[in-house]
Amino acid sequence: MAKPRWKAFPHASKDYDYPGAALEKAWPRLHRGDREPFPDVATLDAQVKADPKLKPKMGLDEAAAILQDAWRAYHRGDFAEAVEKGLSVGLLGYDVANKATNIYATYLEENETAKLALFQAAVERAEELQGATRKLANAYYLHAQALGRYSQGISITKALTQGLAGKVRASLDAALKLEPKHADSHIALGTYHAEIISKVGGMIGGLTYGASKDDGIKHFEAALALNPESAVARIEYANGLVMMFGNSKMKQAVAFYEAAAKSTPADAMERLDVELAKSELED
Repeated sequence: MAKPRWKAFPHASKDYDYPGAALEKAWPRLHRGDREPFPDVATLDAQVKADPKLKPKMGLDEAAAILQDAWRAYHRGDFAEAVEKGLSVGLLGYDVANKATNIYATYLEENETAKLALFQAAVERAEELQGATRKLANAYYLHAQALGRYSQGISITKALTQGLAGKVRASLDAALKLEPKHADSHIALGTYHAEIISKVGGMIGGLTYGASKDDGIKHFEAALALNPESAVARIEYANGLVMMFGNSKMKQAVAFYEAAAKSTPADAMERLDVELAKSELED
């Protein structure tokens, strides 16, 4: 697949470069939120033995090297290169390709039609990966992330009518069953509860979609406990509070935004989160 022609990351990418062994050293910090395993040969070998459909066309040594370069590209903000390299490996590269696609579409793609198409592509790849293995948490989380963002793009009300909320919830539940410490899935589930309550109210939201304010708060709190440095956890928690409680929680929401804006980003995605928090405080 040719490298997509996407907008460049608008900040200094060298600040988030992890050459050579630096990537593996920084991996626990970089992936505290999504629990993605480091793609070394041993990890890939175990994944392929568990699900032979994941086997790449090249050797595992080459696949591991390409995937590590794909993740380096992702972390420094070269999302197009991350997608290109990830997809060149096949199914084992879908996680990095989907995450790069989702983050680029969320923060940098301005054309709404193109944005929705990117999310749809990530949804389809995630579903293909789920068809090959039921063991990778991020095959489910990134499916939910893409489908959730797509739902926001077409309006939550329309997404509810199309039954997309149930699919998002099912994928997040599956991700957490596979990886209970998946902080990013907790963030997404907190947002799930908040958005449904915001659109249809607590009573209908609870009866029809199993949404509740208490559960929303529990998931946001779980995310922060698992990943205390997360700016996006604070941003989404703030948004969720306002959606569920209105102006009565505005002071707490602003405090979360202020904390997010003061965070020290470790990669391009986190930098985009911090810049978003700063812009929200300026509005």
